[in-house]
Amino acid sequence: MTDLNALLEPGQLVRHPDQPEWGLGQVQSNIGGRITVNFREQGKVVIDGQRVGLLPVYES
Repeated sequence: MTDLNALLEPGQLVRHPDQPEWGLGQVQSNIGGRITVNFREQGKVVIDGQRVGLLPVYES
């Protein structure tokens, strides 16, 4: 499996696949597989990129 989380950069929008109620999130940092995301409904969360595959969101 390709580690798409490694491609996430600060400013990108994502969703958590298991927590849709958290809403849209913005990546704050991605260091060593630990991704800090600020979600609209949950606040700042640190995600273990080895355990959760975040879903990139592309809004036009």
